Amino acid sequence: MPEQGKRESQSSADGVSRRSLISAGAAATALGAVLGAAPSAAAASPAGAGTEKAPAGTVLKAGAGKAVFTPGPSVLPLDNFTSVHDDLCLRVLLIESGSRSIALVVLDLTSISAEAIALIRQAVTDATGIASADIMVTVTHCFSAPHVAATTSSAGAAAYVQGMVDAAKSAVADARRNLRPAQVGYGTGRADINVNRNVLTADGYWLGVNERGPSDKSVYVARFDDLDGNPIAVLANYNVQSCVMQDSVMSDGSLPITADLAGAAIAHVEGEYDGVVGFWLVGACGDQFPGYRSKRYTIDKDRGWTYGVDLQDAGFALLTAQGERLGNEIVRVAQAVKRYESGKNVTLRLLTDEFTTTRVTTDHPVGPVKSATYTVTGTTEVPMWVFQVGSGVFVGMEPELSTSTADAVRKASPFASTFVMSMFEGGAKNMPDRWNYDHFTYEARDGSFIKGTAEKAVARIERLLKALK
Repeated sequence: MPEQGKRESQSSADGVSRRSLISAGAAATALGAVLGAAPSAAAASPAGAGTEKAPAGTVLKAGAGKAVFTPGPSVLPLDNFTSVHDDLCLRVLLIESGSRSIALVVLDLTSISAEAIALIRQAVTDATGIASADIMVTVTHCFSAPHVAATTSSAGAAAYVQGMVDAAKSAVADARRNLRPAQVGYGTGRADINVNRNVLTADGYWLGVNERGPSDKSVYVARFDDLDGNPIAVLANYNVQSCVMQDSVMSDGSLPITADLAGAAIAHVEGEYDGVVGFWLVGACGDQFPGYRSKRYTIDKDRGWTYGVDLQDAGFALLTAQGERLGNEIVRVAQAVKRYESGKNVTLRLLTDEFTTTRVTTDHPVGPVKSATYTVTGTTEVPMWVFQVGSGVFVGMEPELSTSTADAVRKASPFASTFVMSMFEGGAKNMPDRWNYDHFTYEARDGSFIKGTAEKAVARIERLLKALK
């Protein structure tokens, strides 16, 4: 089923130019020189300044918290959802080094509105004093959660957003209470859960299960512990949409809310460690489905496609099994981390940047085609975030990325551990690679960027990452 409700673009909620490099003095100047753009005044100001490395004697600190924001019975039905299978959560990670503080907020949602992001950011700022520009907001890209509408659209929508704000206040309060000296380590594993979703049908490429298509099975893990080795937070980055239960209607006619694959995997991680908060950082999800979905696409021998075979209630067995399998690998990797970084040796930086590309439009994808016409509608800015903690770096972008794009970023990265994430700042339409455009896939027709934008993004990110080194 074509994805609905995702925003095509998201402007900055805090009014600070995304081209501002949030780092101090010489670092900002060096980055500006490398990128061919001078750092903004905000980058050089004390209020927004980062650090090249923590000052001598500085201790890296980390704290995490989570809270539920699932809409209750008084709010349902909402966006066609009528019941709750498992809760939606908002999670907050606070990282501090000297005077530098950064927050990461992750919600179990498909996407999120600019209005809700601004309210969540304000809640975090009020509780911590962290500047809005230093608060990253992203979603798990879960397809079994109500979309976030404007608070003025209905009482239910307003209550839903207020629940997120209340959850942010609670989670950040817990994160502050749990903030303590920390160390960070990184690891990589492998889980065969995702599969390429671009399938050749008689009428062109469409959605399904393509076992031979590109699919990175790697699981990237970051583990934050206190100095006694007790885990504070576990972050997992994997290329897949959380859509095992998407559109699956139960035998009683209900459409249940669930945090889906991301929620199941992280719930397993949190169940293995006392007091730990797990974070799902969705990777290049534009061309990746879970291997098994409750309501699925089927392709027959003549390459005809069908959507609608629904396992209904039994689909949750698929969700549980895949979530547990993925969660087990995350835990295995977390347990295998041996090398940690702490104290004054840990570099903590967050920078943002953007580049200009051409915006296009085409027919909305409702089935496969063998050709498509793209119409130029203007230009747009594409933002990106680069968040460094020691030898690990986290690259975030708004659009859903293709596997090849994430692969190219990691290949170009000089960092030992590189996380590549879609759906930052609430999410945006797909940013496919050239292959997808050449084959008129769902991603290409669902995107709003001209062919070549993904490759341009990779080149820009490569320059950013190499400048940090």
